[in-house]
Amino acid sequence: MTDIELGPHLHDRATRGEQLTSEEQQQLDAWYAEQDVAEMSLLQEPDSPTNLATIHLQIETVLSQLAAVAEHIQQLTSENQQLRTEISVLQQQLVSAQSA
Repeated sequence: MTDIELGPHLHDRATRGEQLTSEEQQQLDAWYAEQDVAEMSLLQEPDSPTNLATIHLQIETVLSQLAAVAEHIQQLTSENQQLRTEISVLQQQLVSAQSA
């Protein structure tokens, strides 16, 4: 098994509750540290789509869009309820007109 495959393999074993030897645990800890460094490097690149500032801006944009969609859904729900009420009234009027 190559070094590239070893970290994920040890991580998989550890997350499944398997006991690792002290050497394996050290290798896993080293792999975790490498992953942390790589992740922080990505998050700090100014032009990267994974830059934290970019991610925060994207989150704010999506939250704003989500709020607008939620408001639109509430409006449609209210309008649908009004239409249901009107339909019910019309159905009652129709039944009354047919009975008379």
